[in-house]
Formats: sequence, structure tokens, C-alpha cells
Amino acid sequence: MTKSIHDFQDEYGRITVWPSDRRKAHQLAILHHLKGLFETGVSYTQGEVEQILADHSTLEDPSVLLTELVEGDYLATADGSYWRADGRPGPRTPAE
Repeated sequence: MTKSIHDFQDEYGRITVWPSDRRKAHQLAILHHLKGLFETGVSYTQGEVEQILADHSTLEDPSVLLTELVEGDYLATADGSYWRADGRPGPRTPAE
């Protein structure tokens, strides 16, 4: 059963609170939702990831979301780049 994240969002859909560890199913639902903010096969800088997470949350420190996304294998990282763990990106073009 998929848990609703509605109780953890404001009227704009931003994450307002990180659930406690005893609400693991809600944490996983939020991480799955956040993963959807990133395109498969696209490489992001840490700054880009942090900005996306800041835009979609009201947490004082949205870096907790980045940590959880990486530790939960929703995002992968190497050499300062991040990407969805389900699709390693190709090389970035100079225009990016």
C-alpha cells in the first residue's frame, strides 16, 4: 500500500516536514515523490539538486532530503554530479 504524503505537504505541494523514523512508509513515499523531480539520464550539479529540493520543500535544511535520496538509492552521485539511480546520464554537452 502506498502511503499518502499529503500530511507532509503545504497547499503548494512542498514538503513541510520530514517524518519520524517510525513512519518509514511515509519517508519512502516522499523520497519516491522527490525522485520524480529529476529526469532519468540527466546529470545535475550539487547546486542544481539543492535548488530543486529547496524549491519543493519548506524545510529549514533541505539537505536532509538530499542525504536521504542518496542513502536510499534514489539518486546516485560521483565526482560532484548527481543523477537518478535508475538511469546513469551520458556526458553533459557544453551548452548545459
